[in-house]
Amino acid sequence: MPQPRGGRILAAAALVAALTGAAAGTAGAVGARLLEGPEPAPAAALPRVAPAPSASLTGLSATAARVLPSVVSVETRSAGGSGFVVDGSGHILTNAHVVSGSSTVTVVLHDGSRLNARVAGADDDEDLAVLEVDHPGELTPATLGRSAELSVGDQVLAIGSPLGLSGTVTSGIVSALDREVRLGGSRRTAVQTDASINPGNSGGPLVNARGEVVGVNTAIAASRGGGNIGIGFAIPIDRAAPIAERIIRN
Repeated sequence: MPQPRGGRILAAAALVAALTGAAAGTAGAVGARLLEGPEPAPAAALPRVAPAPSASLTGLSATAARVLPSVVSVETRSAGGSGFVVDGSGHILTNAHVVSGSSTVTVVLHDGSRLNARVAGADDDEDLAVLEVDHPGELTPATLGRSAELSVGDQVLAIGSPLGLSGTVTSGIVSALDREVRLGGSRRTAVQTDASINPGNSGGPLVNARGEVVGVNTAIAASRGGGNIGIGFAIPIDRAAPIAERIIRN
């Protein structure tokens, strides 16, 4: 039996309503996205090198790592400087001007531990002094080299506590040998270097690329402002070592 005409009209109206509702829903979703703004682009991944395989230190990094445990900060009531361990009996070499007027000082090791030390003796003319601590087992002696084997242009490291910044390492070259400068109370020859040396480096070691101590950092040529200008001086270890031995014996 044929459906009444009115039924077909109602069905068509329902279909139109459904289509209109779907279109409205789509338009609403689009409108919402437009109101929210465009989605942010994913963060760009910057190119990075692959992690390097773990390996032991080489070059100057290895040199610094080998010497740093032997270097100490030296603290007095009125001044500060650096020093380095020279044997397994608790002796530390530094500059005489660092400990001038003091009989006891404090040394700060690379790991931050603090030890009391006595001034075993000093040579003011050579600007060298030897300290002694009661617990040598906590110290790591440095390896002494030969300053006579140095050549102009050799790479060196200066290690110490410039401006109180302990464990500071600076690099440079040997700029000149047998440079005459005033040390202590007289004029002496010294190793000249452009490794950055500042107040507080005094008494610390100048080492060659093998990590051997070839000098004791002791003085700088400074501009009017007092800063480093790339001219530093170290007492040659060939002269410093016998003086240290004499102080220790006596």
